[in-house]
Amino acid sequence: MLHALEVIQRYKSGKTQQQHLQKEQQEPQWLQWLVAAEKPRINLERIHSIAELQKTNAVLDYTERTLHMLDGMQLSFWIRELLEEVLAWSETAKGGSLVQRRTWQQQGINLFVHNIGSAQLYHRYTTEQENGLESAASPRQEIIRILISTHGLIGQYIRGEIPYAENTPLRALISEGWVTGGELRILLMALNQCIIGAVDSGLWEQVQDEVEQIVDWIVSGTEHTDWSVKERLSRLRSNSIRQGEAMDETYAKLKQQFPVEQQLSALASRTLWYVESAMRDFSLKEMVKVFLLALHSEEWEKEIEGHSKDSSLTSIRHISFEPLMNTMYYDYKGVKKLNIYKKRMIEKYLEQYSWEQITAGEQLPYPHLGHRIERYPDLPDTLFVTFEFSPAAEKLIAFCIEAEKSPLYEQAVLLLFDLFGLRRDAYDRFHNEETYLSDMNSSGDYKKVLLDYMVGKRVLDIGPGGGVLLDLIEQEKPEVEAIGIDISANVIEALERKKQRESHRWHVMKGDALQLDQYVEPGTVDTVIFSSILHELYSYIERDGRRFNTDTVAAALQSAFQVLSPGGRILIRDGIMSEPESQKRRIRFMEPDGLSWLERYATDFKGRGISYERLSDNEVIMPINDAMEFLYTYTWGEEAYVHEVQEQFGIFTPQAYEKCIRDTLGEQVDIIMLRHFLQEGYTEALADRIIFMDEKGKPVSLPDSTCLIVIEKKGRVDA
Repeated sequence: MLHALEVIQRYKSGKTQQQHLQKEQQEPQWLQWLVAAEKPRINLERIHSIAELQKTNAVLDYTERTLHMLDGMQLSFWIRELLEEVLAWSETAKGGSLVQRRTWQQQGINLFVHNIGSAQLYHRYTTEQENGLESAASPRQEIIRILISTHGLIGQYIRGEIPYAENTPLRALISEGWVTGGELRILLMALNQCIIGAVDSGLWEQVQDEVEQIVDWIVSGTEHTDWSVKERLSRLRSNSIRQGEAMDETYAKLKQQFPVEQQLSALASRTLWYVESAMRDFSLKEMVKVFLLALHSEEWEKEIEGHSKDSSLTSIRHISFEPLMNTMYYDYKGVKKLNIYKKRMIEKYLEQYSWEQITAGEQLPYPHLGHRIERYPDLPDTLFVTFEFSPAAEKLIAFCIEAEKSPLYEQAVLLLFDLFGLRRDAYDRFHNEETYLSDMNSSGDYKKVLLDYMVGKRVLDIGPGGGVLLDLIEQEKPEVEAIGIDISANVIEALERKKQRESHRWHVMKGDALQLDQYVEPGTVDTVIFSSILHELYSYIERDGRRFNTDTVAAALQSAFQVLSPGGRILIRDGIMSEPESQKRRIRFMEPDGLSWLERYATDFKGRGISYERLSDNEVIMPINDAMEFLYTYTWGEEAYVHEVQEQFGIFTPQAYEKCIRDTLGEQVDIIMLRHFLQEGYTEALADRIIFMDEKGKPVSLPDSTCLIVIEKKGRVDA
């Protein structure tokens, strides 16, 4: 076993050699610094639980994994011994106590570019004499120092984070006669296998061939042209592309808006740290805007002024997004979570910034959020990039996180909307959005019936959710052009990724359901579908200063009618209320907390007043539609409560629905169908939780929950 592994394992086991009075006397310096780290500096990209970091030393664990990989390789003794020392020292700039780290910074050690900082620490320690002076480094020490200073750079080049020139110091190992080309090839292949394989063995298998190609360039001294701007961006966004981002299409649109290559040319000779970790959840356009904010910051412009406008001559060599990475994540019950609230606010901030404003170096007058680009006096070659929230915004975001599972959540989110000046009708499910979209996709069987009533060749799906209806239209009606429209940019982004990933033909666009004629030409759509979306528009969109307004439903119908072709149809599948409304139902709860659920719901629900009469500790009597509105939320369970309590599922009775349609669209339409039914699943989901009874206490079936309405615009539509 490698000696370095032995000392790590001895440290972890707590064993010491009794002849040493001080533990430090038996532990090598690199280990002392790694274990002294009070807050290990790590890349959050591959960390799943921030809470676990309090119990472990992630940097020491990673170093140990690299050494284990080396220990299993068949290498000559001198190469193995050399690489052991390289790996042992390569993470030391992430270690040290806070006091040590402050001292190192004062001494000029670069702790933010850890390969350079670790090489500096190695050089200082190994060349330091007893009297505190430095001696000349031996060839062996120089080999190790250079390998530490270039540690991980081949992998970072593959990821698009650094220019190729960062690897050129490795050529000195050959030119100085310290190693042959063949020896350097063996050193670099083994070293990169340890570095990359310790992160993920599967990752090494993916990049091994590319690593070998780059190593050959380095060894042979091949002049290599760096990645183009587009290729570098593609590599920086490799994870987003795997998730379905249409890079070619998105980049082409970006070039039409802005000279991307020209404006990002200054990045060519700079290293970019923690880019994917910080911005993997942002769009390509947003990432480019963040880059430009750095390149047109006061710090950058001051540096440019001193070099006659030639950005390639500035002393700024590194751009670090580590501060942004750290602000984008938080710990939630032991799991690393993206701070979706900060992400949404940053997205809004970037959306308001025009390309011209950014390149002119203008600052947005945004009181609660701004970007911060700064340099530290002891690190003049590095720019640090992040976004800074006001104290009020930070506290409100923290409140939203704490309120996620409580009735306060809705109020907290609305306060956040107000603080940042967001439109209330631009409603977004901040928390649990992926689960929501997944739930929407699971409703495919219920939505399939809509296909039987579609007409024509062009269909709009309003509020497509996870895209299940778009998929069904594409599969069952391949001749139809299917378009999804949603107000949420995040839903549209998710659908665009799905489209790219699964090679779909349908299209999606961001748009307002109440103003469809702004996105499609009037009279050109054959079918408009509102599948479980009208009740959301009714529940979330303020009209005339209030939510839960039937005028919103009327506005949605008018909007759909405007774009409809003659003979075209509006299809509605949504909640329904029972008739007569005067009926009452008794609910006996089989679960001990059932009545407290109802009490909580009656307080939190804002759609209308929910009334009930308590008959016992586990039984109530209440109006049938109040009973069902409550049960729709009760069925979904605690995880969905914060969302479902905000929605009124049943808007109208059948007669009231027909009256709304007639009052809104008049004689211009025919109602081809208006039927209602009990959606499958409700009876089974509630069977063990409640007994549903009539007023006399006799068990009865649940009433109809869902309606299907087909409205046809008078005229003809081509088949």
